[in-house]
Amino acid sequence: MARSSSTASGRFDWSTFAFNTRRAIRRNAWTSLDGLFFYEAPGDDPAEPEAWCYTDRLSYAPGDTVAFHVSSSAPRYDVEILRDGAVPTTAARLPEQTGVRHPTPADAYAKGCGWPVAFTWRVPADAPSGGYVVVTRFAGPGGQTREQYHWFAVRPAAGKPRARRVLLIAATGTWTAYNEWGGANHYQGIAGAGGCWPAPVLSLERPWSRGFVRLPEGAPRSSLESPVRTGGIARYANREWALANGYARFYASAGWATYDRQFLVWAERNGYAVDVITQHDLQFRPEALDGYACAVVVGHDEYWSWEMRDTIDGFVDRGGRVARFGANYMWQVRLEDEGRRQVCFKYVARDHDPLRGTAGEPGQRLSSTWEDPLVGRPGAATMGLNALYGIYARIGQATPRASGGFTVYRPDHWAFAGTDLYYGDLFGAEAGIVGYEVDGVDYTFRDGLPYPTHQDGAPEGLAILAMAPAVMGETDRGHWGSTPGIGDSDALFKAMVLYDDTSPAALDRAMRGAGMVACFARGKGEVFNAATCEWVKGLTLGCAMTGRITKNVLDRFLGGTAR
Repeated sequence: MARSSSTASGRFDWSTFAFNTRRAIRRNAWTSLDGLFFYEAPGDDPAEPEAWCYTDRLSYAPGDTVAFHVSSSAPRYDVEILRDGAVPTTAARLPEQTGVRHPTPADAYAKGCGWPVAFTWRVPADAPSGGYVVVTRFAGPGGQTREQYHWFAVRPAAGKPRARRVLLIAATGTWTAYNEWGGANHYQGIAGAGGCWPAPVLSLERPWSRGFVRLPEGAPRSSLESPVRTGGIARYANREWALANGYARFYASAGWATYDRQFLVWAERNGYAVDVITQHDLQFRPEALDGYACAVVVGHDEYWSWEMRDTIDGFVDRGGRVARFGANYMWQVRLEDEGRRQVCFKYVARDHDPLRGTAGEPGQRLSSTWEDPLVGRPGAATMGLNALYGIYARIGQATPRASGGFTVYRPDHWAFAGTDLYYGDLFGAEAGIVGYEVDGVDYTFRDGLPYPTHQDGAPEGLAILAMAPAVMGETDRGHWGSTPGIGDSDALFKAMVLYDDTSPAALDRAMRGAGMVACFARGKGEVFNAATCEWVKGLTLGCAMTGRITKNVLDRFLGGTAR
């Protein structure tokens, strides 16, 4: 979500695209034209003890040993490991660990922290699959208890029945992309010349930033809670709250707490059995999907690798069903060092990715958008929809007074069974389920119904069930005190990638899109895509329509019928 000004005409300046010069404020705050960039890193104040933790992997099988890497300036700390969910349960307590402070490299965001193993824990053989939260507790100034959190998944045990269980795929590629711990992520940071650039290479061997694993009730989300008044300025409540309360700037963009956990809690409260794996498992353990009828992705899954997509495509072709209640399917990443590093050059891949200019398959791994002709694998081919034809809704000055709901166009589809929705009805508006990013495809209307044009890789048979307006950036109307936080940089990128043109006419053409709910069959399987980050908001706020549609999808995909 970098901010940029549009060019008047001509070729695109890839090398300087979307980045602004920043100046340092202190160890964990930077400023730019779109606000403050602040990050977590170990401090050196003996009056402010800390305890940071990360694990050697993202997921484990029952019976595996988890290695915990800890740096602590607190002399003692306690550890509790919880299986998170509708009813969090304690899996282990490891009290009275000895705190040892270890040096942290200045480029830990890219190369990892390199701390030694502090202790280990063997996952019990009968441990249920799920998302596990590691709570590290220690005494702060005055003796009050402080906590720091980490997360890992326990995969389902081999041989357990799976056909009637939902498999939740945690969007760890996107978590990594937004995790700014140590000084940088794929958006902003202290990397590069002058120490003011994002990092194209990110390590997973570091803690998660505050807010990615656990959040207090009521923490603001990225999307607007209410329309911007006429002439009013755009507010970014989540960023303001993060700065005021010491949370990660990007906590509302990614992480277990904001998205994946919200779905898991809702599903368990509604009687669904849920197992958990990570996106990284899709690449390194594709067999993790074997035996499941229904795989689910929720929230914000912006970053995928080629191999992750291969696993999903194969699962669907063999008869699997994918329910996606998430959005912004945009970037290809490469995982290196057995998954310990993630590479994504994004907007500047054509100039700076080491795979630029290569021919054949290596060039296809260019870490650009899936719709880039140099990649040649449109995102819609896997999920039916893609980010470049959707993206921003109800954030800042991007559709700031939109309804926040979807307009129904095919009310007789099985997904709407029992909802009493009619053609033209709106659902999800009271909860604000459309935002902050959405996906769509190029489309046209015939006889009052939307149809994909298929010029962007949309699969044959894709049915567009509902729609909402979206834009590729913000329109700055110069209201006093207003500083757009997104600008038009993504529209410029879309114009360059799709049209090879950044003239005003091309920028105008690129600016508009739509969020969609869509469904299609491929091979022996099926994909349902409710392509908005905030679908889970409808579940947590008790939106009856959103809940009923979700149940219809899960029941059908688990082998029953839409109820």
